[in-house]
Amino acid sequence: MSIRCEIVSQDRMVYQGDVDIVVLPGTDGEMGILPHHAPLLTTLKFGLIKVRAKSEEQVFTVAGGVAEVQPDIVTVLADAAENVEEIDIARAEAARQNAEAALSKLDRAGDVDAYLSVEAALRRSALRLDAAKRFRTGKRHVNEE
Repeated sequence: MSIRCEIVSQDRMVYQGDVDIVVLPGTDGEMGILPHHAPLLTTLKFGLIKVRAKSEEQVFTVAGGVAEVQPDIVTVLADAAENVEEIDIARAEAARQNAEAALSKLDRAGDVDAYLSVEAALRRSALRLDAAKRFRTGKRHVNEE
């Protein structure tokens, strides 16, 4: 028995497939979604989405968004999302350095919108780097963990 999972970012379909479980980073905590789950709508925080189909697990970074859960499908509409296998580590590191430099130049009490935007960019780049370091090992099999 499986549940359909679709992860969509603003510019593309990141993932779609039938899975055994989806683990989401909800704003109120991590939640596991199994087939025939009760319907719900939740916001997502910066974090990791894990999908498991048979013995394969795939991990995706997500930088906010919403998830709609129905008994037979989980739809994630993400502000930004990507498979950890696709993360360009050099680009993520450059983004982190740029965000840190920009953050050090901003006055927190000044332009609040600019500060929050740069802070979000820093959080996203740190999430991407951490996820790539922790989970980027090629295809992972549950029984090998």
